[in-house]
Formats: sequence, C-alpha cells, structure tokens
Amino acid sequence: MFQLSPNEIKFIIENEVCRLATSFRDKPHVVPVSYIYKDNFFYVSTDYNTKKLFNIGKNPKVSLTVDIYKPSLNKGITVNGIVRIIENGQLYDRIYLLYYDKFEWVRSNPWKEGESPFLEIKPCTKASWGIN
Repeated sequence: MFQLSPNEIKFIIENEVCRLATSFRDKPHVVPVSYIYKDNFFYVSTDYNTKKLFNIGKNPKVSLTVDIYKPSLNKGITVNGIVRIIENGQLYDRIYLLYYDKFEWVRSNPWKEGESPFLEIKPCTKASWGIN
C-alpha cells in the first residue's frame, strides 16, 4: 500500500507549487501548477481547453514533482499517480474552499462550479530525496 512518511507529508504541505507531467502519444507535457494535498490526494485546478486536461482525458497517468533546489540542500519528492477529474458536487465545493482559503489568486479571481475542474491525483509510487 502506498504511504508517505510524516516528513514527506510535512514537506508537501509546506510547499504549494509542483511540476505536473502528463503524456499523450509518447509526448510529455510538463507545467508548473499550484496544488493542495489533503486526505492522501493531490488536488490541482486547471482550465478547460488546456493541454494537460486534454492529455489526462486520453491518459490518466501523471507524475508530479515538488522540490527545492539549494546548493547542497536539494530536497524533493516525485509521485506517480492516477487522475480523476472533479467538475462538480460536494467534493468540488470542498476542494474549492481549500483553494480559496490558501491562495490569494483564487480570492482575487474566484470562479464557480462548471468553470474550472480540479484534478484529483491518487499517488501510486514515490521517490524522495533530502527529506529527513
């Protein structure tokens, strides 16, 4: 069973940006995104008509990396997982409130259900470095 260590969870929660990798027809696509980690899932907001959402519709397998680069103090974690797209309902509302509370950019430009889906990423494997 997949499990993150307490230090890995702490590192993930203390950060808010990762790079998300999707792929379609053997063409990778990597973008920086804000995320929230809650109840063993990563949540990422996206817009409709994005390359990442298109790719996920064709291939729900993704990788994401949260890391910090400082000479001699590199640390990070890469997670491979499966995506479920959340477009409405109670879970959507709960995730939106978490985003609203955490990110100023959401409060300054709010959206409504149906305008922007969330990606729910279920981690399956991981590799971490420098996280003690």
